[in-house]
Amino acid sequence: MSKDKKASPSQAPPAVLPPAEDEILGKAYDARITRRLLTYLTPYRPSLLLALILMFFGTLASLSGPYLVKLALDQGLAGRSPRILLGSVGLYLLGAAVLWVATYARVNLMAKVGQSIIYDLRAQLFRHLQTLSLSFYSRYSVGRIISRMVNDVSVLREMITWAIVAVARDLLTLAGIVLAMVALNPRLSLLTFLVLPIMAFATAIFRRRARESYRKVRQGIGWVNAVLAENINGVRVVQSFSREDRNYTHFRDVVNANNLAVNIQATKITAVFFPTVDFIGMLAIGLVVWIGGAATLGERLTPGVLIAFVLYIDQFFNPIRDLSQRYNTFQSTMASGERIFELLDSRVEIQDAPNATVMPPIRGEVVFDNVSFNYRDGAPVLEGIHLHARPGETVALVGETGAGKSTLVKLLSRFHDPTAGRILIDGIDLRTVTQESLRAQMGVVLQDPFLFDGSVKDNIQFGRLDATDDEIIQAARAVGAHDFILRLKDGYDTSVEEGGVILSGGQRQLISFARALLARPRILILDEATSSVDTQTERVIQQALARLLRGRTAFVIAHRLSTITHAGKIVVMDQGRIVEQGTHEQLLSRGRSYFNLYSMAFQGR
Repeated sequence: MSKDKKASPSQAPPAVLPPAEDEILGKAYDARITRRLLTYLTPYRPSLLLALILMFFGTLASLSGPYLVKLALDQGLAGRSPRILLGSVGLYLLGAAVLWVATYARVNLMAKVGQSIIYDLRAQLFRHLQTLSLSFYSRYSVGRIISRMVNDVSVLREMITWAIVAVARDLLTLAGIVLAMVALNPRLSLLTFLVLPIMAFATAIFRRRARESYRKVRQGIGWVNAVLAENINGVRVVQSFSREDRNYTHFRDVVNANNLAVNIQATKITAVFFPTVDFIGMLAIGLVVWIGGAATLGERLTPGVLIAFVLYIDQFFNPIRDLSQRYNTFQSTMASGERIFELLDSRVEIQDAPNATVMPPIRGEVVFDNVSFNYRDGAPVLEGIHLHARPGETVALVGETGAGKSTLVKLLSRFHDPTAGRILIDGIDLRTVTQESLRAQMGVVLQDPFLFDGSVKDNIQFGRLDATDDEIIQAARAVGAHDFILRLKDGYDTSVEEGGVILSGGQRQLISFARALLARPRILILDEATSSVDTQTERVIQQALARLLRGRTAFVIAHRLSTITHAGKIVVMDQGRIVEQGTHEQLLSRGRSYFNLYSMAFQGR
């Protein structure tokens, strides 16, 4: 390998990679998780019971085959009885038909049950995620949440759809075969069971090796996904610094090579175990044929019994092999179940009070009454905030990064509750009204607006689904978005794709302005809404802001101080406190914090 293709030591995988959370396997059985998983089966108990009944009859039909062969040979052929021979063959074919019908019906039934349970679980997860507070999302990465919704739920589907009934079938099959063999000939049964310790030893080794191998496979593909996502998300940076060849070499020779190696190792373990099971089965058959054949020659055993034994032995090791495979499935199920329930049990920190009322129509008077706030186990973010906004007044929040401006407006939207103090709108404490009725009368425009996959029209209509086409166009005209929308391929029906990737930053911002205006909010929050647009687009937005803000109480966070000079009140924040407030002229005349911020803003131009 050439020097430039060698991965640096920092890039190479360590000898033993620490398992990520999603790769840790739990116990094969956890009673607490199992009981909770079974609650999802409760609505489908009739279907599950029917599946077990079908499994029972299918298993009986399968187990009857060797006995019917014995009957046909010993009493049909040896006894020269065409009636018994024909009856045995007919019953054998009937059993095969019963097995086919029972298996077909059971698989379809359990597939439907499994998919229905996954539907219920994903719906429950999605609903719960919609209610969780912003503080949860600051601690939980999007990748982990998606992993729960997709990977972990899929593991449960595999277990519910196939493993539950399959384990019951395997155990019933084993018990049935043992009983049939003992009933046919106890001595040959004991001879067959002599190989079971060898089988138990091989299974134990396989189970231990397979568990570790399975963890490494999950770890390997997890590493591939992580590097792939990082390179796709950062492709612009990669190309800007001409890192394509180096990143490709690292991915090929380190990440993908590791994934290839662990998968090959897992395949080798499987390739050894299953032929071993077959060999042990053949060994058992050889012993039975040798001893049983001698007994048959001595006329102490009929050929039918010997052949039935061979057929039963052939069936005997299949469920053992299946049960060995199910072990990893159950381990994954326990681990996935634990992670899913951890997510479902995440506490909703911001909840409506039991006696919460609907927020009446808002006039727009806002009061921060000695408000303080800190995140869990963190330093205070806001301290002793006293602020009064009159109805229809525009309040601008300025200050250095980290001063607490965004946190203040998050409290106003009740994404968090104050640690101390209270926030009043029209004299009503926000904690006494429902969140939905509060936020329905508020509009938010963020610094980096998010557009959903859909049309321009869908995104403008997002906050008010009953808006007519004329109202949507009026809102777009008011914020200066109508003209550029008409220039798009399909106008208002143009698909913006997820995140609005086909639009410029300024265009996305204008659409978010139209979305906020159409929702008719009584209180409007602009969180650095003009900081990411160019000067020309900013001029268009400034022309629309007068109409957008007219008659509404507004809180505006802006780094561009030129955009808030006409605000009714400018609030200067520093390290979570309000250090001064007043109009633009008043603050400049004092020559303090605002004067310094304003002067630096223009010096930097």
